[in-house]
Amino acid sequence: MMYRCGWAEKEGQERVLAIDIKREAFDNLVKNAVISSYSESQGMTKEEWKKAVADSDVRCQWDPERDIYGNALEYRSLQIGIRGKAVYDYVNNWILKITDITDYVHELHSMRQSGKNILDLLPKEKVYKITGNEWIGNDI
Repeated sequence: MMYRCGWAEKEGQERVLAIDIKREAFDNLVKNAVISSYSESQGMTKEEWKKAVADSDVRCQWDPERDIYGNALEYRSLQIGIRGKAVYDYVNNWILKITDITDYVHELHSMRQSGKNILDLLPKEKVYKITGNEWIGNDI
């Protein structure tokens, strides 16, 4: 994710926060998300999808993933957008901890630029498994 903020060097993105939220909150977001672009494979009409988007406080889309050098990877990551009650719940009920990791991001970027392997210093990613919203996996 650091490439998206230019390793905390893009204008207006000079701080990086790690926000820990409750697992059940994230599960809730994913289960209630409406995909942000229509596809017939979702099992609904375009009109039904438009209504679902209008009525939902959670949207999602699959974004291309990149490695630490900006190279495209063969998989995508879920991007979730929230509004309305979901924002209220996120701010008031779901956040467990907020950590400013800006200095750590700068340190990693410096190490990366000097040719050091930083992969072991990054959080370990795991595949997130969910049941009940099979459509999420249809557009990967």
